[in-house]
Amino acid sequence: MKKLFVAILSSILVLPSYAASVVASVNGTPITDDDITARTTLMAKQGNTSTNNRRVALQNIIDDSVKLAYAQNFNAIPDDDTVDAELKKMNLGELSATEKAMAKSAMRAEIAWQIIVARTILPTVDVTDAEIAAERAEIAKEQGLPIEMTIIRLIDIPADVATKLTKPSSCDAAMEMARNLGGAPQKFTALQYELAQDIRERVATLPKLTWSPVVDRSVLLVCDTKKTTEYGKLDDMIEQNALFKQAMFIADQQLKQLRRKAVVVINDDRYEL
Repeated sequence: MKKLFVAILSSILVLPSYAASVVASVNGTPITDDDITARTTLMAKQGNTSTNNRRVALQNIIDDSVKLAYAQNFNAIPDDDTVDAELKKMNLGELSATEKAMAKSAMRAEIAWQIIVARTILPTVDVTDAEIAAERAEIAKEQGLPIEMTIIRLIDIPADVATKLTKPSSCDAAMEMARNLGGAPQKFTALQYELAQDIRERVATLPKLTWSPVVDRSVLLVCDTKKTTEYGKLDDMIEQNALFKQAMFIADQQLKQLRRKAVVVINDDRYEL
């Protein structure tokens, strides 16, 4: 009888240890410390090493569960072959059994969510010409566009001389104006993405035949621009990028709503979201 009592007592003493390892649950599915550790390992392999990783990992696990539950309504859950193929591309290296399971769950949720966005959100999204222009301007500033630009540059120009530069009627008139003021204008032609970053940023949104503000005792003027054959393809890509950004913004708002509807229980104060 005494041995039986000890055995029962031992089993009871084991329970709190197991229960403590379950730090949260989402819609009744438990999330353990081991799950969070596995997710933080995967995040580290992808370069995410912030000090708040464990809480971020828990949020990601909850989001994955919410995404997969929603995707089931649209028969949008990818099969194992698709998930494994995408994971292989990531080259995550050696993983434990728990880490592999976590990686597959995370990838399955990501693919499922992309399917949801493609099926239900992207077809409803539209972007304006202004939004496309803004996206194009951002790319032009950071990377440059396949636009051939003819530019005049004046260097070592005194501030008082710069104030005398007025809008010319043509490129030749700009050259003559600069010479009359004692300058030595340089005229060159290049593709925008071939320009040095500082020059590219200054001319990206500069109207034609308009002198730029003085920077480092130099001014620029764009005489002419010419779209290359690459530009049309890039413009299509820019439109697609603008559509995708808008769709992902809507998807993020939808995910927040789904998260609020989910039954999330946090058992450990360290992981309060």
